[in-house]
Amino acid sequence: MIEVFKTNVTDHEVANMLLDQIHLTFIGYQANFDLEDCDKILRVCFDSGIIQPSLIIGLLKYFKYEAEILQENELSPIEEILLVK
Repeated sequence: MIEVFKTNVTDHEVANMLLDQIHLTFIGYQANFDLEDCDKILRVCFDSGIIQPSLIIGLLKYFKYEAEILQENELSPIEEILLVK
């Protein structure tokens, strides 16, 4: 399963810290940021089950950042291709 979030993270160091926290907190999750995207995308993948978006949103909120689920119809054509792969 893949979940895509729109965030307000703009700093690469902050993004790396948040990725570390996601990977430590949610064993098996693979996550990455695309800070070049206008929506500062966070992609989270979990091959072994369901992602609970509220927990990811809560984790970012704990560190004073915002995240919301990016609806499929909000994805650019390139993002849609990347999600398929």
